[in-house]
Amino acid sequence: MSVWIGIDLGTQSVRAMAVGEGGEVLGAAGRPLTSRRDGPRHEQDPEEWWRALAAATREALRDVPSSLVAGVAVAATSGTILLTDAAGRPLTPALMYDDRRADADRVNEVGAAVWERLGYRRMQPNWALPKLLWLLRDAPEGAEPRRAAHQNDFVNRRLVGHEVPTDLSNALKTGVDLIEERWPAEVLDLLPPEMLPEVVRPGTPLGVVCAQAAAETGIPAGTPVIAGTTDGCAAQLGAGATRIGSWNSVLGTTLVLKGVTKELLHDPLGVVYSHRAPDGSWLPGGASSTGAGALTRDLPGRDLEALSTQAAARFGRGRTDDGSPATGTGWPASAPVTYPLVSRGERFPFDAPDAETFTLGEPADDVERYAAILLGAAFVERLCFDYLDLIGAPVDGEIILTGGATRSPFWTQLRADVLGRPVTLRENAEPALGMAVLAGGDPSRMIRTRATVEPSHTDLREPYLRFVAELEQRGWLREQAARHARERTAR
Repeated sequence: MSVWIGIDLGTQSVRAMAVGEGGEVLGAAGRPLTSRRDGPRHEQDPEEWWRALAAATREALRDVPSSLVAGVAVAATSGTILLTDAAGRPLTPALMYDDRRADADRVNEVGAAVWERLGYRRMQPNWALPKLLWLLRDAPEGAEPRRAAHQNDFVNRRLVGHEVPTDLSNALKTGVDLIEERWPAEVLDLLPPEMLPEVVRPGTPLGVVCAQAAAETGIPAGTPVIAGTTDGCAAQLGAGATRIGSWNSVLGTTLVLKGVTKELLHDPLGVVYSHRAPDGSWLPGGASSTGAGALTRDLPGRDLEALSTQAAARFGRGRTDDGSPATGTGWPASAPVTYPLVSRGERFPFDAPDAETFTLGEPADDVERYAAILLGAAFVERLCFDYLDLIGAPVDGEIILTGGATRSPFWTQLRADVLGRPVTLRENAEPALGMAVLAGGDPSRMIRTRATVEPSHTDLREPYLRFVAELEQRGWLREQAARHARERTAR
């Protein structure tokens, strides 16, 4: 028997997991991380990443024989960056994935042709390359050599004890050419020489755990260290969405979709961008600003589980979330619908910086307010797939649902009904599991299906089209995308 270690460096915590050949979790542990936030500023201490990782892996491996450990891989937040010295010691705090103090004008001016060729058209201020320039702006002339390090580069170096390449997934937002798999001249012209690490595909061996790291982390010395990915790609790997046309839809605080295509997608809006998979295929995706976060904002202090059971009884069919029979007759065409933005502005399936939440109709009580948010989130998810189909992405494969929303059978059934497709639920789809798979595990054995939910006969086309028309009328959804959504709904 072999055991693989997957590590997920998140925003709020580090998660370590030891996974056996059949997907059994033999040990798991987490440690919290702290952030410094102030308006657009969001920083973390890189040394805290290492301390938390070491504590989490020691606990996760407490009952795992060291002779069984076969590999380790690390996932990290996309776009998080810092500067280190030549020995890998941090020279700056880490600017996290959503730090927005930088300006992207310079990188978009210099690299416009490259970003266009790579399909995402432009960089955002919170991407890693603009933040690197921001970190360098006050550096004195003649300062010691500096290295750019993504979040998992920093800890991978500690694991192996020497400088390591970065992976294409984490390097995407630093401007790597994903087609040529190298740094383009436009990026190299913006930065000091020798600042950027070499680039390899996720899944590439980086070295082995050194003696010092073994003593601190409990990971046996000599364990292969494998190049990881961003956390979103890790979750996709953990969900098993790796075949052309398959998609992982993650609905938690916000909604994120990631799929697999044979060819690189080019999105005229730039709201969809693609990572490169270990096998050379493409992993397009987009992140909406809508999601379950609207529930805690709009229904503060309410018992959401009780509201879910009541909504299932009123609108659902079959059984409610607590297992009792549902007495509802389905969704009326005039059911209230909320566009559940968690924060101002939308990123996917359209670009609307000024978008704000709204509700169509008047909910009669908290149960209807709750149901309106669930329905709106399901409609946004459907619209994402309509938009992906419009730009040429294959969307006919398996749809795997993960994230906190899958804890509600009622919401899961609603999403299947809105999509008009079966949806798959996994037993475990954590990013840490995805990294255990990438470290060398067999995905066909390690990724287990919990259930497949078939769509019912509930007809939600009319309220969906009413929702699409409202987004178009407000000027957020372009006419072509709205027309395509209507055409797909009529099929």
